Amino acid sequence: MKKLSLTLFLFASLLSCKKKSEGDAPKCVQDKIKSFERSSTCGDANVKEYVFKGDPVYAFDPGTCGADMTTEVISSNCNHLGYLGGISGNTKIDGEEFSNARYTKTVWKK
Repeated sequence: MKKLSLTLFLFASLLSCKKKSEGDAPKCVQDKIKSFERSSTCGDANVKEYVFKGDPVYAFDPGTCGADMTTEVISSNCNHLGYLGGISGNTKIDGEEFSNARYTKTVWKK
C-alpha cells in the first residue's frame, strides 16, 4: 500500500509540474515558443508575458549560458518590438524603459 501511495504521489507530482503553459498565449506566440524551444541551448531559457504600454508583450529570454545574448520582445500578434540586453545592455523597447513593464506570468520555461 505504501508503494502504491508513493507511486501515485510521484505520478501526480509529475503531472502537476507543467513545463509550459503556452496554451494561454496567442497562436502565433505559441508557434514562436515551439521554435524557440527547439533552438534554445540554455537550461534556463524562458518566455515571460508582461503588460507594456497597456498591451501584452512576450519576452523570449535565451538564458544565461552565453555572453551578450539578447531577449527578443514581441507583441501579442508577433510583431517584433525590439531586443533587450546584448553587448550594448539595451533596456528600452520603442523608446521606453522596459522596467516600466508589469510582469504577468511565465508562459514557458526550459
